[in-house]
Amino acid sequence: MTKVLRGLRGATTAAANTSEAILQATEELLRALQTANGFAPEDVESAIFTSTPDLTGEYPARAARRLGWVDVPLLGATEVAVPGGLPRCIRVLLHFYTAKPPRQLKHTYLREAAALRPDRPS
Repeated sequence: MTKVLRGLRGATTAAANTSEAILQATEELLRALQTANGFAPEDVESAIFTSTPDLTGEYPARAARRLGWVDVPLLGATEVAVPGGLPRCIRVLLHFYTAKPPRQLKHTYLREAAALRPDRPS
């Protein structure tokens, strides 16, 4: 089966704006995405992390590095504040190689971020 580059989304929230809370939440999200979709770090072409302005933006990428994503290009950015938006939210867009068709991909929304996509199982 030929592998094709696909996009995969996920989001979670951190309990606080501390390095450990952000690292823990991001690692949990990345592990959940890997488990649900069966890919390895070497299958990941790139990862784009965004976080709400109430979080320190450098930690999501550090979490990926702690999980062994050493050769994956990572980009981190702070989102524009949205009135009434979800606080302490971390989002990721992964580009990875897989043989799965798009309809079989499992985008993952954890913790309070599950409210962003009530149509998807948490």
